[in-house]
Amino acid sequence: MNALHLSGPAASRAREGRTAVFFGGVVPSSAMEEKLAEEIGRALAQAGYSLLHGGYNGLMEAAARGASSVGVAVTAVTLVGKHDEWGSFNPHATMSVHLPDLGARLNHYLQHADLIVAMGGGVGTLHELTAALYYATTIRPVPVHLAGPTALRLLAFLQAERWLFETPTRSLGFLTATETVDAFRTHLTMLDTASIGGA
Repeated sequence: MNALHLSGPAASRAREGRTAVFFGGVVPSSAMEEKLAEEIGRALAQAGYSLLHGGYNGLMEAAARGASSVGVAVTAVTLVGKHDEWGSFNPHATMSVHLPDLGARLNHYLQHADLIVAMGGGVGTLHELTAALYYATTIRPVPVHLAGPTALRLLAFLQAERWLFETPTRSLGFLTATETVDAFRTHLTMLDTASIGGA
């Protein structure tokens, strides 16, 4: 299959409203981070966002569980030919997108994102996050939230080592460090009242 494939009962609602993309690993670093992911998913849904995520377990499943508890569309985005290897989707996914390669998968996430949340994870999550940061500094300043202790330690490292820094032509105004779900909810409210060059 070389084309976009949508399946599931929510397919007709895929682009209604706003879309949040969630990046997070399959092995949460702590129960606290897993709880935060679920709370973030719920906060996104309550703010009117549908959710795009990898579709599998760990932090992805926690965010999907939070979003689905509010009844919004939760889309799993995977690769054709890898789904059988990676396993079943978590039970909260209401539709799925199957794409031919990693580039198409990343592009799908970024082109559909009105907001991106990234938490801790493995090298796959790191790849997704760095692609999102590059996209937001170069293509479109979509808001990016790094949430939880693992992602915030990574952000501190990237800034300290100057892998990530602001210049007159590349603002980091799109980037927010989020420690708590209350801070996240506050920022979502601010997004509703301010234009951020969105999708």
